[in-house]
Amino acid sequence: MLYPLKFKKVFIEKVWGGREFETKLDMKLPENRKIGESWEISAHPNGMSIVENGELAGKTLQEVYDEYKEKLVGNKVYNEYKDRFPLLIKYLDVNDRLSIQVHPDDETALKNHNELGKSESWYIMEASPDAVLIMGMKPGITKEQFLTKAENNDFEGLFEEKTVKKGDFIDIVPGTVHASLKGSIVFAEIQENSDITYRIYDFDRTENGVKRKLHIKESADTIDFDKKVDIVNTDFKENETRRNLIRKKYYSIDKIKINNTFTDINDESMIIYSILEGNGTINQENYSLEIKKGESVLVPPHISVTLKGDFEILRTVIE
Repeated sequence: MLYPLKFKKVFIEKVWGGREFETKLDMKLPENRKIGESWEISAHPNGMSIVENGELAGKTLQEVYDEYKEKLVGNKVYNEYKDRFPLLIKYLDVNDRLSIQVHPDDETALKNHNELGKSESWYIMEASPDAVLIMGMKPGITKEQFLTKAENNDFEGLFEEKTVKKGDFIDIVPGTVHASLKGSIVFAEIQENSDITYRIYDFDRTENGVKRKLHIKESADTIDFDKKVDIVNTDFKENETRRNLIRKKYYSIDKIKINNTFTDINDESMIIYSILEGNGTINQENYSLEIKKGESVLVPPHISVTLKGDFEILRTVIE
């Protein structure tokens, strides 16, 4: 019998990472390493999740998916994705400049990498007062201008810069140039199950004495030069407890404030909770699972759960 699943965190070291997961999200990190990402729910080979609670503890998410199929994700979802688990859930600590990058769509990624494309959404959990992101190209920049400047390692004047603060939500569709430029941010990321990134510029940083690889041609072919990015603040208004942040093909995300109890079930797809604030329990009949800020839980379809405590969460489903 399936139940709410929590997974061991997979920590990914990054040149732009830091130690904010310890102070902001109460995670226990490996010592003396800059951790940029915590992969929370992943069936990707670059960071495979392992169940840490209940009877399935020790199994990988892919093993659970292979065994339970539509019982884990829902009939419609399984029929759409078959043996490929559809989503990847993360937290990120961007403590230095995130490389300027762009992700391909499904068609390009499947053709060239046998992976899904990377449509993703960010919810800003913490941001320094000086936090500035790159989101999109400046108006009027053409592919030809981009290639000419990139050949000369000159990226000045190409990108839109936007300030960001706690509670902001950003939907980043494939083809959207994005990065962080100043300050630091911690955010929850909901994305397709993909790890394909085309790096445009990495501020001339090196790993083991070698500059990190760039993907200028692939980026130029992928960038949507006219894409405008909206940054939406999601702070609840008076008496508001639920707000839809995005509804699209790949996933729908609601932000929910819970005071005391919240009962939930979805017969169409799994539910994924990303805990933004607070702590308490998720309860299913005689089963109870403790949860807190900085954790994530997968609830299979047709399972009624009650969250008890004071929380703010992201609730992700596939409609």
